[in-house]
Amino acid sequence: MTKLFEPGKIGSLQLPNRLIRSATAERLASEEGSVTPKLVALYQELALGGVGLIISGHLYIHPQGKCHTEMTAIYEDRFIPGLQALTDAVHTAGGKVAAQINYGGLGCSTETVETALSASDVFSKHFNRPAHAMVEEEVLDVIQAYGKAARRAKKAGFDAVQIHGAHGYLISQFLSPLINRRTDRWGGSPEKRMQFLRDVAQCVRENVGPDYPVLIKLGLMDGIEGGLSLAEGLDVLAALPEMGIDAVEISGGFSGEKFINSAKGIKPGRNEAYFHYWAEQARPRVNIPILLVGGFRSKNVMEETLAGGSVDFISLCRPLISEPDLPNRLKQGLQDHSICISGSLCYPVATGQGIACRCKVERAPREISINGPAH
Repeated sequence: MTKLFEPGKIGSLQLPNRLIRSATAERLASEEGSVTPKLVALYQELALGGVGLIISGHLYIHPQGKCHTEMTAIYEDRFIPGLQALTDAVHTAGGKVAAQINYGGLGCSTETVETALSASDVFSKHFNRPAHAMVEEEVLDVIQAYGKAARRAKKAGFDAVQIHGAHGYLISQFLSPLINRRTDRWGGSPEKRMQFLRDVAQCVRENVGPDYPVLIKLGLMDGIEGGLSLAEGLDVLAALPEMGIDAVEISGGFSGEKFINSAKGIKPGRNEAYFHYWAEQARPRVNIPILLVGGFRSKNVMEETLAGGSVDFISLCRPLISEPDLPNRLKQGLQDHSICISGSLCYPVATGQGIACRCKVERAPREISINGPAH
């Protein structure tokens, strides 16, 4: 058996292989954020497709932190039954699923949040909208919201929870020296900018208990001048184990004009694994499992990356949008790479469509690959 399909472990969670569905905003929730039958069906298809762990699209933990329309909610107990239906569908199909929890802050759209809140007042050409600094009561309220959302995720049957600390959302904003210009206990030095994440991680752990797997998606570096540097990001990463984090998924933070978190033009054997250098820098700094996302398309690159020792799990986003059954097809030898051409035409253009591959690609017959989970 190849390394890609060897069992793996994150905290107490046993996984059948090293392939992870990285959190992908499905945009399939109801207007208020409830789980829909289309969303449940998507997760069932992913589970049947053989991926080792599904990480949910980001779930918003507070009404003030809703990033976009059709985003799934976890900010009140009334959403638990719908989320339970989703986890039940995954487990019935033999899969595992983690809940990614998030607060948008500056990353909230004007359609969903009238006044965006962030670490500090933000008025910059780099961002689509201004944001106002959170007062202490608002910071404390959001910290508690992360913890309560994690508790709901566990109650709804998720196998783990992932804190979203990447892509320019609120935790990224507190970590970034460009955004966080506070002078209180949550800003003023690299260590203090890390305090918000420490408090969130502590609150999450208190709500889920000592043995429940807690992951983080960490933006290791910003793509904006004056933002989080790689050296600063590595210092954050090194502190994760003492925060009670069981695994880290490495990605980017703020993107600037060049969208570093979802690069185009990725093809099999060309420009794959574009965050791999970061993982190589991260490995000596941390002993928890490292998940790496960013441009994986071919099986041999995935295998080589795992064999190098800097990465423990391979995370996929766009390839699993175009081919939910890609893990099974790779394992069965039906394909050696994804058909994804990295066109980034995945997002819906109308309400109710949901995320889907809209690039012009040739698709092989699918019947033979989905024959139950490849566990």
